[in-house]
Amino acid sequence: MGPDGQSSDSMWEQVQQAPPDPIIGVTDGWRADPDPRKLNLGVGAYRTEEGKPYVLKAVREAEQQILADPAMNKEYLPISGNAEFNRLARTLALGPNSPAIREARVATVQALSGTGSLRVGAEFLSTHLPASFPRIVYLPNPTWGNHKSIFGKAGFQVREYRYFDAATRGLDFGGMTADLTAAPPGSVVLLHACAHNPTGVDPSREQWRQLLELTRRTRLVPFFDSAYQGFASGDLDADAAAVRLFAEAGLELVLAQSFAKNMGLYGERAGALSVVTKSREVATRVESQLKLVIRPMYSNPPMHGAAIAARVMGDPKLNAMWQEELRGMAKRIKAMRQVLYDQLRARNIPGDWSFVLKQIGMFSFTGLSRSQCEMLVKKWHIHLTLDGRISMAGLSAATAPYLAEAIADVVANA
Repeated sequence: MGPDGQSSDSMWEQVQQAPPDPIIGVTDGWRADPDPRKLNLGVGAYRTEEGKPYVLKAVREAEQQILADPAMNKEYLPISGNAEFNRLARTLALGPNSPAIREARVATVQALSGTGSLRVGAEFLSTHLPASFPRIVYLPNPTWGNHKSIFGKAGFQVREYRYFDAATRGLDFGGMTADLTAAPPGSVVLLHACAHNPTGVDPSREQWRQLLELTRRTRLVPFFDSAYQGFASGDLDADAAAVRLFAEAGLELVLAQSFAKNMGLYGERAGALSVVTKSREVATRVESQLKLVIRPMYSNPPMHGAAIAARVMGDPKLNAMWQEELRGMAKRIKAMRQVLYDQLRARNIPGDWSFVLKQIGMFSFTGLSRSQCEMLVKKWHIHLTLDGRISMAGLSAATAPYLAEAIADVVANA
């Protein structure tokens, strides 16, 4: 007992130390590393050739316009967020000629980037899927580390479907379709719209068509996670092809969008959740229920990032500037893949490393073992997630040889 007669033990004594986040923890480790050679290849953010954060010119100009606007204020947004941002976001994903948009069959709300959009969508589905549908979600193996927690916290039983073939470092399409065919009807299936994280491996156009038919036949609920539209290939329309294929086929679906990667609005938390339905009336009711999910969670979303994104998407000059910058970022990522591949080949490292060129988007899934990754961190001060994912955006022509040398060492000795 303490001097005041109260127990000196905290009521929180039973609280256990939580493990570090497997992705955010990479950057924490990099920051704490004093070695001057250290590399951060865990960060899911674009970097310049010099390794610096990059703010898009279109974003800077949009922000200046917003700040100079005398009508700008700091009032609360509606629960559903910035209406213009929502309109432009769903059009970006579904296309300007989308029948679903034309027929007002899409309910869209602004949410807190990708994580928030996914969580709002998961909570909505958990409550409002038909009672006969199981609360089961199928996630690709592997997938982004936060997906399991998001859906699990929303009450879903989390299952996996095969996705990555470790032998070919490509898509295990046979395993994927077998697992999804066996899924109970009404299960939710999480699909990466483009630039699958962490593998960088996407289905082909024909494989997407087969997945569409499988989804329709087995009555699965498609939930697209679109975090890299425009960033994967440099083409906004090409990167939205899978989502548009499903929507234009008449399927009801859920779509989470993030503007962290493709506009560099990481800390602004600009995202959108859209639910494509069968009718205008259903969409109206769905939006009302999405607002009931949001209200007790965070009331309403932040305004600044959505205002920037809306201005960039809605202003023809800024939009053109943005798309040009997107092409430039995608081009640099592809160039880094070629540089790394050449450096790996030059060292005669055993194995076929052509997957580095075939994978797309920000990340490359190296297939390195956990022990090899740990050796990269401890001996070479190369910080990455221990599943072997590296961020190509964190690489430069100057650092690629060092990474290749380190990989050669761990492949030979770990």
